[in-house]
Amino acid sequence: MPPRKGSLQFYPRVRAKKRLPSVKWKTLGKEGTNLLGFIGYKVGMKSAFVKDNGASSLTKGQKITIPVTIVECPKMKIFSVRFYKDDKVMGEVLNDNLDKELKRKVKLPKQVKKKMEDFENEAEDLRVIIYSQVKNTGIKKTPDIIEMGLSGIFSEKLEFIKTNLKKEFSINEIFPEGLLDVRGVTIGKGTQGPMKRFGLALRDHKSEKGRRGPGSGGPWHPARVTFREPKMGQMGFGLRVTYNNKIITVGTITENDINPSGGFKHFGKIRNDYIVLSGSIQGPSKRQLLLTSVLRPSRNTLKKNYEFIELR
Repeated sequence: MPPRKGSLQFYPRVRAKKRLPSVKWKTLGKEGTNLLGFIGYKVGMKSAFVKDNGASSLTKGQKITIPVTIVECPKMKIFSVRFYKDDKVMGEVLNDNLDKELKRKVKLPKQVKKKMEDFENEAEDLRVIIYSQVKNTGIKKTPDIIEMGLSGIFSEKLEFIKTNLKKEFSINEIFPEGLLDVRGVTIGKGTQGPMKRFGLALRDHKSEKGRRGPGSGGPWHPARVTFREPKMGQMGFGLRVTYNNKIITVGTITENDINPSGGFKHFGKIRNDYIVLSGSIQGPSKRQLLLTSVLRPSRNTLKKNYEFIELR
């Protein structure tokens, strides 16, 4: 039996460099032409009262209670358009309809010389730099900016960008229903010992040199400790992906106010659009998350069909 738990896939176990990750957008896709992701902010978990409409479910037709996570999703806008050729950046075109407050939060180029017409004949792909209007929430004022891919072929992407360059994108336009993946950083727990960090068993009470650690650091020869040995160190605050999260409902706070009296614990009141996902996702309250289209859809999760009634 191995002396530790914890996958070596997540190595080294250090703090994440940034809150919103880079994504290999070529691996993702969806029907039609649209953005492949959305920036959201975790509100917290609640219990949802739903009607189970799954065709093969044991509770078909019954009203049940399931655990859900609420994510607030303020509208997003395009910051700039980035053109690619041979998987390298050719150039970038800045949106001329940016928020006035953005100039105080983000460093902008002094002169904009290039236009989309200068790249569209030679470019092979394009992506957008997009930012969230987090100023409309009670979390912070500095927007989160990330590069985001689009679905479809190049000509369809170009036409989509020209039509929607000055538009605000809402969550119900990108992910109205179905499944999605959640990318984000987990809760940070600081420096922890090997027992909590790797799930070691507590040693016998007569053991030498402590009980909350590994029994042996390795042989005399080779006289070194390998990186596989469970040791104390950073725990949490690592980038993780939660796959195949079922969308329970997508709503607007003006149409369906789900705020409890006094607001949500550690978050406050939702002021914008929101999405309710089945189960739990990583991160504490107010953590920024990247919602993306599914990488490998689960058939069993797709069969689930819940009709949202209310939060409890």
